[in-house]
Amino acid sequence: MEDRVSRTQYQYTLEGPDLEELHAWTAKFMDKLKALPQLRDLATDEQPGGLQASLVIDRRTASRLGITPQAVDNTLYDAFGQRQILALFTQLNQYHLVLEALPEFQKNPAKLQDIYVPATSGGAAPLSVFSHFEMKTAPLSVNHQGQFPCVTLSYNLPAGTSLGEAAAVIERTRQQIHMPLSIQTSFQGTAKSFQASLTNEPLLILAAIVTVYLVLGILYESYIHPVTILSTLPSAGVGALLALLICGSELSVVAIIGIILLIGIVQKNAIMMIDFALDAQRKERKSSTEAIYQACLLRLRPILMTTMTALLGGLPLALGGGVGAELRRPLGIAIVGGLLLSQLLTLYTTPVIYIFFDRLGAKLSARASARDDAGGGPVPVKQP
Repeated sequence: MEDRVSRTQYQYTLEGPDLEELHAWTAKFMDKLKALPQLRDLATDEQPGGLQASLVIDRRTASRLGITPQAVDNTLYDAFGQRQILALFTQLNQYHLVLEALPEFQKNPAKLQDIYVPATSGGAAPLSVFSHFEMKTAPLSVNHQGQFPCVTLSYNLPAGTSLGEAAAVIERTRQQIHMPLSIQTSFQGTAKSFQASLTNEPLLILAAIVTVYLVLGILYESYIHPVTILSTLPSAGVGALLALLICGSELSVVAIIGIILLIGIVQKNAIMMIDFALDAQRKERKSSTEAIYQACLLRLRPILMTTMTALLGGLPLALGGGVGAELRRPLGIAIVGGLLLSQLLTLYTTPVIYIFFDRLGAKLSARASARDDAGGGPVPVKQP
């Protein structure tokens, strides 16, 4: 629920069918969380300070007087429930006649002793004869999530504490106090989105890599050379994480988006070299070493120009300030750090990996040819 409003930035909800049990465990949970240095500004949306007056009926006395609980309910509703007893119709409008007690009976609970309840025997008895009042505290409002009552705990993070660390501490504290299974807990708002992004992150990255591999495999008509291009991704991911660590930025949802963007940006270095090398091998009949060497010489300038263009485009995000800068900075830092490290490494590692996989592919092809030759050639068929 992104539209949940609270006093602080992050939310955590407790939900249960029993309201008293929910309030009791919320108090225990809050006491434990307040002692944690990873959280600050803890607050809750509970409002337990309300004053409640309860009318307790002595059922034995009411039974002797011939008064049923239903008669008590009907009498109280007649006095305070605004029961509609008649509708008056005129030529222009209609008016509803509502039954209620006098205002002085509504200001003081002690006035309820002047309200008489009819008995089945035909008489009536005041409420004070068979009932009494009990004063106690009650919540001013009860929030619900779905069909059950819930309590929302909200908190902020001190400097140097990440959202993932705070979430882990909260879950560990919940397990330590042995909260019953009847109370369900969950993160809300930004914390919930962060957890969902971490859950789906491996699948998203895997899907992106598989898609890129299939596209490159169809383009180059090879199973091996797409792996050469994908070998540039680890350096980009490591560079993004190191840049976030050096700048003291968190691995937030926006930073994860930046790492996913690097999958498409960083591969262009290897694509420029390998595309040229494969063309030289197929058309000019050069060896893999000569082809990739020539590709590195001729493609160095375009690689540097495209890398600098992407890097300079990310610098304003990484260095900019103002409103919303805390949201943009992780994206810029991840992109700039990934591009810097991948640019330094891929210019040296991509040619080596290309030569290795090309020789590996040649060996596999030679073994397959030898296996076919050992199995014999095609069987001749005699013509009639």
